[in-house]
Amino acid sequence: MISIKRVRLSESIVDALKDMIAKGDLQPGERFFSENKLAAMLGVSRASIREAIKILEIAGKVIVLQGKGIFIAPSVVSDPECSPQSQWIQENEKLLLDHFEVRLILEARTARHAAERAATRDLYVLEQAHEAFLKEIPRGSTVTLIGADKIFHQTIAQMAGNRTLFSLMRLMTTSLSEGWMTSLNVPGRGEKSVEEHGAVLDAIRSGDGKRAERAMKRHLANALGDIRKSMVYSRERRR
Repeated sequence: MISIKRVRLSESIVDALKDMIAKGDLQPGERFFSENKLAAMLGVSRASIREAIKILEIAGKVIVLQGKGIFIAPSVVSDPECSPQSQWIQENEKLLLDHFEVRLILEARTARHAAERAATRDLYVLEQAHEAFLKEIPRGSTVTLIGADKIFHQTIAQMAGNRTLFSLMRLMTTSLSEGWMTSLNVPGRGEKSVEEHGAVLDAIRSGDGKRAERAMKRHLANALGDIRKSMVYSRERRR
């Protein structure tokens, strides 16, 4: 499971990369350092760099071209719906829809199992994860919010008592994490997630598997709905 220390590390790496971009006087379109170079410069793993770069890509700070490298993204224009971040969402629509399709199948049933199998200690851990997510909202850091969100969902998977389910969730929160990053970049989604997480937690706490499953489905469907609204609005603005 991701630790709070790990979340802070991710935030520090993203902040360091942003600082390097700002102080490097790099122009839009210029090549940034490679993953290997960045890992050596910051003394962290390539996996940590890769995750940070993915966050910056979705935020519209960099562009990653397969086989060519990492490049500085065009400057954000006055209309946020025409920003590099919005463009990234448009270009990766199928990827995001696939991501949430799998999560709706997998996580809803996982929440049900968690409610039916949770031990008292597990509930305490989930409550702490929920509180950690709640505390990140006022800070305004998308990086730490994403990390706290992953912890909440991974904790539920661990509570389900199925090692295969937990392994799949851990894979999705590490190698296939675009959905987490994208949804929490949508304005207001973090605040909505607090309420939705609370409904999932309450259902699991009460041992109501069916209600936990419905609450998780509603949470994920709402997140996907907000992403879709952002996509539609962006298309209309571009016409």
